[in-house]
Amino acid sequence: MSLQDDLTAVERSLDGLVQAVGKLESRIGGGLDIRRVRSDTDHLRESLALLRQGVAAGPPGRPGKAEDEMVPVSDTPYNSALWTDAEDEGLGAKDRHAP
Repeated sequence: MSLQDDLTAVERSLDGLVQAVGKLESRIGGGLDIRRVRSDTDHLRESLALLRQGVAAGPPGRPGKAEDEMVPVSDTPYNSALWTDAEDEGLGAKDRHAP
């Protein structure tokens, strides 16, 4: 089953839920609890629409950049001046001792 098939199946299930909530609302009236359930189904519909848009837009990341593209890393050492006055995580500064 493809991703689009899964999204369509969820959409059909959500349509069924909306219909069931409508039937329930006609039986018990429009109290606070049923309005809350109706609001939740509306939010689900909006969230599903946003999910469809996100899937259509493609995976997150840099545009035009493949996820599995190799990134070269230089073997040359970093400039040691970058680490001047840096503290080792959990150890503190070089010239200080733990209490």
